Amino acid sequence: MGDKANAHPGAAGRATAADHPASVRNVVLVGHSGSGKTTLVEALALTAGAVNRAGRVEDGGTVSDYDEIEHRQQRSVQLSLVPVDWDGYKINILDTPGYADFVGELRAGLRAADAALFVVSASDGVDGSTRMLWEECAAVGMPRAIVVTHLESARSDFEGMTRTCAQAFGGDDPDAVLPLYLPLHGAEAPDGHAPVTGLIGLLTRQLFDYSSGERKEAEPGPEQQSLIEAARNRLIEGIIAESEDETLMDRYLGGEEIDLKTLVQDLERAVARGSFFPVLAAAPAAEGARQGLGTVELLELITGGFPTPLERPAPAVTTPDGATREVKACDPDGPLVAEVVKTASDPYVGRISLVRVFSGTLRPDETVHVSGHGLTDRGHEDHDVDERIGALSGPFGKQQRALTHCIAGDLACVAKLNRAETGDTLSAKGDPLLMQPWQMPDPLLPLAIEAHSKADEDKLSQGLGRLVAEDPTMRLEQNPNTHQVVLWCLGEAHADVALERLRNRYGVQVDVVPHKVSLRETFADRSTGRGRHVKQSGGHGQFAICEIEVEPLPGGSGIEFVDKVVGGAVPRQFIPSVEKGVRAQAAKGVAAGYPLIDVRVTLLDGKAHSVDSSDAAFQTAGALALREAARDATIHLLEPVAEVTVLVGDDYVGPVMSDLSGRRGRVVGTEQAAGGRTLVRAEVPEIEIGRYAVDLRSVSHGTARFDRRYARHEPMPQQIAERLREQAPGT
Repeated sequence: MGDKANAHPGAAGRATAADHPASVRNVVLVGHSGSGKTTLVEALALTAGAVNRAGRVEDGGTVSDYDEIEHRQQRSVQLSLVPVDWDGYKINILDTPGYADFVGELRAGLRAADAALFVVSASDGVDGSTRMLWEECAAVGMPRAIVVTHLESARSDFEGMTRTCAQAFGGDDPDAVLPLYLPLHGAEAPDGHAPVTGLIGLLTRQLFDYSSGERKEAEPGPEQQSLIEAARNRLIEGIIAESEDETLMDRYLGGEEIDLKTLVQDLERAVARGSFFPVLAAAPAAEGARQGLGTVELLELITGGFPTPLERPAPAVTTPDGATREVKACDPDGPLVAEVVKTASDPYVGRISLVRVFSGTLRPDETVHVSGHGLTDRGHEDHDVDERIGALSGPFGKQQRALTHCIAGDLACVAKLNRAETGDTLSAKGDPLLMQPWQMPDPLLPLAIEAHSKADEDKLSQGLGRLVAEDPTMRLEQNPNTHQVVLWCLGEAHADVALERLRNRYGVQVDVVPHKVSLRETFADRSTGRGRHVKQSGGHGQFAICEIEVEPLPGGSGIEFVDKVVGGAVPRQFIPSVEKGVRAQAAKGVAAGYPLIDVRVTLLDGKAHSVDSSDAAFQTAGALALREAARDATIHLLEPVAEVTVLVGDDYVGPVMSDLSGRRGRVVGTEQAAGGRTLVRAEVPEIEIGRYAVDLRSVSHGTARFDRRYARHEPMPQQIAERLREQAPGT
């Protein structure tokens, strides 16, 4: 695996369509922002020969060279694909954003890949969010390896970082996380830093020198041999412990020299099985050099140690009506089952979908069935349609190279799927199927927006629709209570990208306005009111008088109307009119302009006129009676309260609970969770957690996540209510 000779130059270069799943490797790069993932992708592409005529590495992507937003924000904000050929294999490298706001792109990359390469910086360490991602991969049994970057940094410490990785990722078995190579340091610089110039293979005891810009093999000297023995023995013991041959450990402990081929085969099986997690090292190539340090070793690990698509179980498949359907995993001749893992828009060719094929073979210009998941609660249009796809292509920088087909296990870009959205299933027209969706985080940061002008208003709906079609981690809400258009995002950076795409990609200018929560009003005590609507101005006049009593009800009761009129004081035909007027006024509010809830309104008495009374008159009288009752009563302003659950590392439980208390929250319980974390349950007014998605990340150093759901409305503290009444829309 890591100790093979250099691949033949003829085997490297630009990726083409794969002809068999066994020759495909799909690997996703995972790591925190700034760990060096994109730089590593470029180094791997350069080593694999993916260069343009000018000798420059072509940047990968599903649509274009780089999203303009990534240039401006100086970080990755979207999933990108770089396919390369190495030693007869097609490697689909999926580069994911490291910033937490773009975890949806990362989850899509995990869905499309068969193994994950965790990228950690030798100078920065392993953060909490990377540990959480490791646990996500472990939960689904995804094979993983670790690559340590930034070895050129003066603060780099490869040996210390391997120990950190073993503690962070090893769990109960730190010997399952071990290095395959040790870095070879060159001459010490004046600042005391000795740069890494090569690697020593622990299994073969071979030295791989990169100092010339090309990987050259050599025999290590006596001083290097003495450095590697302890690490080599530990690695061999770690590999044997994962071997399926139960006699191997006894033979090794008995002094038998284990054959190198056996060790490499057992290592590759353990990596593909997801029970052993090798640590490697990498550094970008110097200017003018062809190979970056450790890139050949990484490519060999990917092709030799990571599983083929044939070894990955396919996600559950059903028919659109929910009937289970058995589909053989990764069969190019089976029924078509493919999934849209990313959707993007190109200003010249329109919508482009990045698709992973799990079964069957996808071909250009065929008609496929597009099955959605009915995410109407997130603002997605429900769809279940047939569509004719356009060309298939593989991304290569700004170029889209045409593909003749895409077999099971491979990835391709598909043009002209105008209805397909991220997460949708593509299947045969006559055999529609639906794949079980992957889990997406709930967007919990509200962004209330308004069109900047009338012209923007006309384009806003279409622009927002295309945004949520591309990104299922966004949720579009047309709030019926506050009448606001709200785009729910994962964080501030996520929101910034959404606004920039609206402006630059879809030509829609919007204004961000304060987000409103759905406040309510209610009576704190019993009150009575008299509504008198009497007018005479020629012809038929208007005459209606009604007397009501209003009393509070328990939360969730709504508006209850009771008729207790006796003796026909209000004619039967006008009692519904009084109720209609009361309910209309309740919807408008009686004190601060917020809807009135949880009261019983009892009609006690009234008067009518044989000629001048009418439906409209009694509606007006009912509304007037409710308003008069409110003038003599204490009106409570009600605010929505959310049930909040926070999953946080034990080290940050105290700060999180303190922060919740500062938001007028009530902690109702805690319970221990796996992985040294605690689940905190609290009830918090929604008005206090508008930015909690951002603030929690700061309080917990990125190690916590939370969920929320509406619990009830309850009275707001008087001082806060008074402040809001001054800003209220009025009655």
